[in-house]
Amino acid sequence: MSTEARVPEVVVARLRPHARALTWPSLALFAIVGAFFYFFGSFAELWANLAVLGAAVLALLLFWMLPLLSWLGRHYTITTRRIVLRSGFFLRVRQELLHSRGYDVTVRKNALQSMFRSGDVEINTGLDHPVVLRDVPDADLVQSALHDLMEASINPVAARRQQEQSIQRDETTRWGER
Repeated sequence: MSTEARVPEVVVARLRPHARALTWPSLALFAIVGAFFYFFGSFAELWANLAVLGAAVLALLLFWMLPLLSWLGRHYTITTRRIVLRSGFFLRVRQELLHSRGYDVTVRKNALQSMFRSGDVEINTGLDHPVVLRDVPDADLVQSALHDLMEASINPVAARRQQEQSIQRDETTRWGER
């Protein structure tokens, strides 16, 4: 253990994709419930009414519950030391990126995202595929916070080495001599 006092890790932000993703599932919920109450009980035979009930339940599961669970299953946590990405509901996937490693942060926005001040924050670590925080609210603020956190968590040893390498030595060299 080092003799330095270790600063505790603090959660800076907890994010999910923008709630705008639930617009179509919410409209589907109203349409399915409305259609159910309109058609249920209007048929003379019991099996037809039960078929309407079964179709409504199936439609609710497919068009409202699954998108809701998908949205609820995606978390982005930004702390003073790292970014933690969690996704999935039944099969959980967790990925962590340390700020001290350094990375490049890019924000991409389409027209709809610009209207709602959200966007896709792409974090390029220099490895295979960049990590993307999809449709994050206040994407520009997230980008700025990530830059600040990355700058604050630079490893002092690595920063000193980088500074030493950038200093030009005051040595002159003659042909064949030092």
